[in-house]
Formats: sequence, structure tokens, C-alpha cells
Amino acid sequence: MYLLFIKPEIKTPSGLMARPVLTSYYKSQHFRNRPFNKYNVYTSPDQTILCQDSKQSMYCQLLCGLVQRSHVLRVGAVFASAFLRAVKFLEDHYKELCADIRTGTVTSWITDSSCRDSVLSILNGPNQELADEIESECAEKSWEGILRRIWPKAKYVEVIVTGSMAQYIPTLEFYSGGLPLVSTMYASSECYFGINLNPLCDPADVSYTLLPNMAYFEFLPVDDKSHEEIHFATHSNTDDDDDALKEDLIVNLVNVEVGQYYEIVITTFTGQ
Repeated sequence: MYLLFIKPEIKTPSGLMARPVLTSYYKSQHFRNRPFNKYNVYTSPDQTILCQDSKQSMYCQLLCGLVQRSHVLRVGAVFASAFLRAVKFLEDHYKELCADIRTGTVTSWITDSSCRDSVLSILNGPNQELADEIESECAEKSWEGILRRIWPKAKYVEVIVTGSMAQYIPTLEFYSGGLPLVSTMYASSECYFGINLNPLCDPADVSYTLLPNMAYFEFLPVDDKSHEEIHFATHSNTDDDDDALKEDLIVNLVNVEVGQYYEIVITTFTGQ
């Protein structure tokens, strides 16, 4: 049960459409026509992932994940924050979700016809026993370990838990019931950076191997001397002088030195 979501597109002043890289990928033929991979099967039908309404998308994806609980081997989302929103959504809507499982229907406020049809095909009729089991777990006073209790065959939680996402680790550990937190990749709204070659390591020990085919990477040293030079340039020079100074300090991937600290500078394929 790996939850995926799209975000609204925007139009630039020049008339070009702009959207986050994940939205671009999910809407592409690469995703829609992807070959079957038995090691990467989603509980969410594509129609629920591509739903423009985030609330309807969340509800339908969770409903499908609950119905298929006996087959779920991993749970997660791209970012830790998104997955915790899903847990909170489940806490707020589990009675309604269980009612749908119990009756084999989809609540009336799901108005996206593609979502409804795809979810109904997975529900495949009423399931009183499953609904009672899930509702009993969710009705417990404490939600500690709720992920393992609802999805007992899950082996790990897959989310990005580095950088700004590290703040969510304690909450994830509370809900996970001891499931490993696996951070497989380093990504942003613009592009993917790299992968974690030791995915089962402790979240505090995660490091990523950059993928130079994803974007053009440059590195700005962040040692004290560099900060002093940039600070001086900001207060003493023009913007053009400041940019020129930074360009002098930036190094390419092949010139990065072990033991040094850098701020990563990314140029995507669109030149941004």
C-alpha cells in the first residue's frame, strides 16, 4: 500500500504548464503503461492516484489498501509528511471506510466516477468480517503500532525520512509498531537526486548515492571561509558580483572532496 498523489498544474506567465516531477511522472505514459512488476504492485488503482481531488484520492486509496490488507507487504508514501496525513485521515474516517467495506459500496461523496468504478471492482461485494476486524483495531484507545495491527504482513514503512522529513521519525515509530523505516531515495519537487544503497539502515545513518543522469549537480562549499566570502559579497558587491563569486566557489561532482560539506546546486533538464 504505497500512496501516490498528483498535484494541480499551474500555468507560467508565458503560458507553459508547470507541475511537480512526481505529478509529471504519474500522468506520463511511462507510469500509465508500465510493465507488470510482481515486486512493485500497488493496492491503489491508477484512477485513484490520478484523481484531481486529493480528499477523494486519499479516501479511495486507503479503502483499497484496507480491503487488500492480507496482501500488503509494505506501507508508505514518498514523503513522511504525506504518509502521516494518511494515518490521520484514517483515524478520522475509519468508521466510514469500514461501513463501505461492510456494505460493499462507496460513500456518496466520492463523485469521481473513475474512482468509484475502480474501487467497486476491488471491493467486490460486502465483507462484514473484514470490516469488523479493522474497526476493532481502529477503535482501540491507543493507536500505537496501528500500522502493524491493520496490515500484519507489512515488512516495513517506506518513506523519505531525511532532511526536513526527519522531524516525523518519532511519530512514525509510534504508529509503526517496530516496523523498519526505509528511506530508499532522495528527492524533491524538481527531481530525484539519488538512492540509498543500504535501505535497512537506521534513519540517522542514511546516506544517498547521487544519480548523475537525473540532473546536473554542482556543489557549493559550506565551510566557514566560503560563508565569510559569500557574506562579504552580499553586503559589499552587486548581485552580478555575488553570482560570479559563487560560480568561482562551485565545484563539479568529480571535484567533490571526501570530508568536506557542500550545498547541492541542481540544474534540471528544463534548465531550471
